[in-house]
Amino acid sequence: MNDREDRFSEKMLRTPPSGIRKFFELIIGRDDIISLGVGEPDFATPWAMREEAWYHLEQGHTSYTSNWGLTELRKEIGNYLTKFDLHYDPNKEILVTIGVSEAIDAVLRAILNPGDEVVVAEPCYVSYQPLVELCDTRLVRLDTAPTGFVPTAEAIERMITPKTKAIMLCSPSNPTGRMIPAEELARIAEVVKRHRLWVLSDEVYCELVYDGRKHVSIGSFPSMKDYTVVLNGFSKAFAMTGWRIGYLACPAELMTQVHKLHQYSTICAPIMSQYAALEGLRSGADEVEKMRVSYQQRRNLMINAFAEMGIPVTEPEGAFYIFPDIRKTGLTSEEFATRLINDYKVAVVPGNVFGAGAEGFVRCCYATEIGKLKEALRRFRLCVEGKPFIA
Repeated sequence: MNDREDRFSEKMLRTPPSGIRKFFELIIGRDDIISLGVGEPDFATPWAMREEAWYHLEQGHTSYTSNWGLTELRKEIGNYLTKFDLHYDPNKEILVTIGVSEAIDAVLRAILNPGDEVVVAEPCYVSYQPLVELCDTRLVRLDTAPTGFVPTAEAIERMITPKTKAIMLCSPSNPTGRMIPAEELARIAEVVKRHRLWVLSDEVYCELVYDGRKHVSIGSFPSMKDYTVVLNGFSKAFAMTGWRIGYLACPAELMTQVHKLHQYSTICAPIMSQYAALEGLRSGADEVEKMRVSYQQRRNLMINAFAEMGIPVTEPEGAFYIFPDIRKTGLTSEEFATRLINDYKVAVVPGNVFGAGAEGFVRCCYATEIGKLKEALRRFRLCVEGKPFIA
C-alpha cells in the first residue's frame, strides 16, 4: 500500500464501484442512446402524489419528521402490508428510510458481527454483496442459475454453517424478474426457523407481478415474523426513484438496533417525499395498476423478440427486467454490453455485475417507452447477428 492509499479504508479500497452506475454514467446527456440499463420507470410520479408534496412545500412543511417517519405514513404502511398477510406495529416495527438501500445497510450492520456468514441468492442487486462484506462478514454466494434463477430450500440448506447469520432474498428478482413460488418459500421458511436465521426479504417489486400471479411474502408464513425483515419502498411501483423513500418492517427487538443506526446516519427521510408516499398509499392503486399493465405488455414484447432472435430467456414473472442469455454470440457479458452501447447505441447491464451464475447474460430493463423498446430490440438483433447499425 502506497503513502496515499494508507489514508483510506482498506475495505473501501477493495470495494468495486457499482456496475450498474458505470453504464448509467455513459449515457448521461446522450440523446442518441436508448437505455435499457437503469431500473427506473419511464413514468412520472402520479400527479396526485406530486401535488401533495407541492402542497406541503407551499405550506412550509419543510422540517424534520420523527426519526421513525410520519406517524400517518407508518400507519398506512402497516395497513398496506396486511394485503400480504403481514402484521406490524407502526409505532415500533416499521421504519421509514431513504430508499430500500439504506434499509438493507442498516439491518446488516444491526445483526452482523465480524466472522458471521450471510447467504446471498445470486444473481442479485449489486448492493447486497458489498454491504455484506463491509460488515467484515463472509459472503456466501448461492448460484441460482442451475435452478432457473430461483433459490431453493435444499440449496440454501447446503450453504448453512454454524456461522451463518442471515440469508438475502429478492422476489420478484432484480435482475431476473423471477418469483420464488409460494411452496418453495414455505420450505425456505422451515430452513430459516430450524437454523434460527434472519431472512432479509427485498419485496420492492411486489406490485409488479404478471399473468394473474399474487405476491407472497416469506414473512407471512407461520412464526416467520420473528425471523423476517421485510424491505420495501415506493421507487418502482409508484415511480418514485428520485424521491428516495423506502421502509422496513421487522420485530421490535431488532428495530431498536436498526433505529439507532438510522438516527445517526440519516436522521429521517425527506418530509416532502413522505407526504407524497402517504398520498400514494391512499389513492395511488389505480395508477400503479396502469403502470403494471403497461409493463406486462412490454415484457411480452421482449419475450417474443428474443424468441425470434433465438436468444434464450427465462420468462420473468415480475419486476421489469428480463435476463437474456447471450452466450451464443461468443462474447462475455461485459464485451457484449460494451459493443451494444458503442456500436448500436443501446445500454444494458452486463450480467456478471450481479454475481454468481450471471456471466453470459445481460439485464434489460423494459420500463422504457414502447417505441424506443422496439427500436432497441431491432438494434439488439443486429448486434447478435453481427450486422452493422447505421443511425
